[in-house]
Amino acid sequence: MADEIRFEWDDANLEHIARHNVSREEAEQAMTNDPMDDGYEVTKGEERWTMTGHTNRLRILKVVWTLRHGTVVRVVTAFDAPRDDARDYLRAKVGL
Repeated sequence: MADEIRFEWDDANLEHIARHNVSREEAEQAMTNDPMDDGYEVTKGEERWTMTGHTNRLRILKVVWTLRHGTVVRVVTAFDAPRDDARDYLRAKVGL
């Protein structure tokens, strides 16, 4: 990802991630702390990417995001990574 990512936030996506007990800051950190790409799909005509990353407090999150206006990241959702995904992430990042 680019060094300086611009994020788009509004009540809808902030409320959605809050239902998963994830803050805006945590979602942004997970996307900027060298995340792992988990895939890409088109959902309801929108391109969406999924990644696994960690917060500054080492919480491992799954983040689904899309691009707006070609360069602005809009987080669709963010939640704690499932156990197997978190394990795979740790193994890839630190060799556990």
